Amino acid sequence: MNPDAQLRARIDAFVSDISTLVRRTALDAVASALGSPAPAPAQRGPGRLPKAAASAAPAPRKGKRGKRTPEDVAKMGEAVVAYVAKHPGVSVEQIKKALGVETRDLQLPIVRMVAAKKIKTTGKKRGTKYFVR
Repeated sequence: MNPDAQLRARIDAFVSDISTLVRRTALDAVASALGSPAPAPAQRGPGRLPKAAASAAPAPRKGKRGKRTPEDVAKMGEAVVAYVAKHPGVSVEQIKKALGVETRDLQLPIVRMVAAKKIKTTGKKRGTKYFVR
């Protein structure tokens, strides 16, 4: 195919796309002026989200909202120290079950209590045990 024919084919395709877009826009304008609902959009290919779903806000996260106050963290830390004092050598899983909180809610209070030298640790990772100093 020669370059002139290729150029003509591309121009024809562009004009066709523009014509379709102008017609669709005109139909939407007339439909909104008459108060009738706009015609349904063309079907999308597989794997693509509809515009409404793609632009929608993400689903809210489960669990607590917002940051905990330093007082809340300190209060939880003191509860951990009190439990560890009564039960030396416990793991995070045991503390979690006893206090009825999630592991992620215990991480910061435990780190703060270790830094304040109120509790000490032995072991690593899942084998960590906690003791009162």
